[in-house]
Amino acid sequence: MAPEIRRSLVQHSRLRRDPHATLRRLLDRVPPGTLPDQPVKDLETRIADLLGKPAALFFPSGTMAQQVALRIHADRTGRRTFAAHPTAHVALWEQQGYNAVHHLVHRPVGDPNGLLTADDLAEVGEPISALLLELPQREIGGLLPEWDDLVEHTRWAAGRGAATHLDGARLWEAQPYYDRPHAEIAALFDTVYVSLYKGLEGVRGAVLAGDRETIDEAGVWRTRLGGNLPDLWPLAVAADLGLDETLPRMPEFLAHARAVAAAVNADGYARTVPVVPQTPLFHIHLPVPRAAVKPAAEKLLEETGVELPRFPKSVAPGVCALELTIGHLALEFTPEEVADLVRRLH
Repeated sequence: MAPEIRRSLVQHSRLRRDPHATLRRLLDRVPPGTLPDQPVKDLETRIADLLGKPAALFFPSGTMAQQVALRIHADRTGRRTFAAHPTAHVALWEQQGYNAVHHLVHRPVGDPNGLLTADDLAEVGEPISALLLELPQREIGGLLPEWDDLVEHTRWAAGRGAATHLDGARLWEAQPYYDRPHAEIAALFDTVYVSLYKGLEGVRGAVLAGDRETIDEAGVWRTRLGGNLPDLWPLAVAADLGLDETLPRMPEFLAHARAVAAAVNADGYARTVPVVPQTPLFHIHLPVPRAAVKPAAEKLLEETGVELPRFPKSVAPGVCALELTIGHLALEFTPEEVADLVRRLH
């Protein structure tokens, strides 16, 4: 029998994803007589307005949304190559779908362990269809470029006749660092994808936003790829709930992330990357091999009922990194508690 989870530092723990409780919350937001497609239409309008874009389109996954955006930019420019950081989600987690399905080519730009720079972009000698930027860079600790750098990068792309696309899966988490409206950030990009379930803790789904012509064309590709599904209202309603209840708390999540990181660093056993988190997502580097963390976390769960992330990655011999995202559940832990739990992972 699996140990009981009583508290969790895992953002998408089943403590927050109980189907029965989730359905009750969703039904409370759907008045009798609601048409099945209305919640999706309302959500598209809401996110388009929030991002300051003329139009937006619901997708069942961010993978599909991003491939569609990159395909459209490639077809319009007549170029098959797009530029993106070596650790971009499309490069690491989608089994090269952009190439297998759309025959696109990823041109890696920059140091895999650092943020993209203007000097990195200057080394791109070939014409590109689009520059894809991920805010924040998940694989390197949730880092964000400074605002002036972000503006410079997007201007570089425009000057090369390339489109700009934002992988904004975690744009909701990035916005407090810039302290600018979502629309001001999105205005730097021709197309913007946002996730409906990561930071918002919804069920699933994504939205792609841009100008009306692009979104109309994206609708054609959504159908071609099998994404024009009926009865998606539960996903839309869950996202709407997240926009109401979770999005306003992002500054609180960021403040707690910084407090947790300070406690972990002060303890001296582990260290965080970055030292001061820029988003509620950051990494904790532990002085133990990757293989030791999972059994240690399982033992801790059995002894305390506390669930910890169990899927670290190796970053150096004898050193591994845990990804921690501060959300509703993590607010229940004091920074000192988290530091103590981290110390017990060995």
